[in-house]
Amino acid sequence: MTKREPIYKVIFLNQGQVYEMYAKQIFQSDLWGFLEIEEFVFGERSQLVVDPSEEKLKAQFDGVVRSFVPMHSIVRIDEVERLGTPKISEAKGGGNVMPFPMPMPEK
Repeated sequence: MTKREPIYKVIFLNQGQVYEMYAKQIFQSDLWGFLEIEEFVFGERSQLVVDPSEEKLKAQFDGVVRSFVPMHSIVRIDEVERLGTPKISEAKGGGNVMPFPMPMPEK
């Protein structure tokens, strides 16, 4: 049996949006309070159906070697068996849990 390289699904908040990304390397950064995410994984370009949100993510992270994500923005990290579709969705409020306050940049 060959040991496969793990793939991680990382879900995090960024400016009011939920990012669901796939990566091969995740570890605690030397920068206090940050998580480092490296080697982003996207679907094959030879697919017939093109997902616009995945294409937006590919363009946004094109040329990115490493991302530093604040720990308090991380929603969940899973080690997965299969690669899914990376996507961006709007963060929906509601419920009775108050999120930790984060400064929102002025537009």
